[in-house]
Amino acid sequence: MNSFQVHRRFETKMTIRVATYDIDYANHVSNIVYFRWLEDLRLQLLEENFPLEELMSQVYMPVLASSSIEYKKAVRLFDRPVGHMWIERLGAASMYFVGEFLVDGQVTTKASHIGLFVDSKTQKPVKIPAQIVEKFANYRGT
Repeated sequence: MNSFQVHRRFETKMTIRVATYDIDYANHVSNIVYFRWLEDLRLQLLEENFPLEELMSQVYMPVLASSSIEYKKAVRLFDRPVGHMWIERLGAASMYFVGEFLVDGQVTTKASHIGLFVDSKTQKPVKIPAQIVEKFANYRGT
């Protein structure tokens, strides 16, 4: 298998404010809101470790190929979820993200995403940028 595997590399964390407009008719956070929160976490992870502006200036455009969410417990209006996201592994052309939301230390939601980069000119998938592969391979954690 042509990939690197290490748990929680480049983990980022975000405290989330549940807004009234995040709540659906069943009185818990709407499914679509989780995708927005996960996108915020992915963008934060990239910005902290692989600045998006720099990647895009090199014609690398990040896209999601797949998403999966497992809901363990409903998040409600006055909860204070904390989101975590990390890169679980890299393939030749894909990045495997894992995320979770916790309320009071209890996991309420788990998610996984497969991301890749496309060339902004050709719109075709490309290998993971060398700077990401190198930084991932040399990651030592904090």
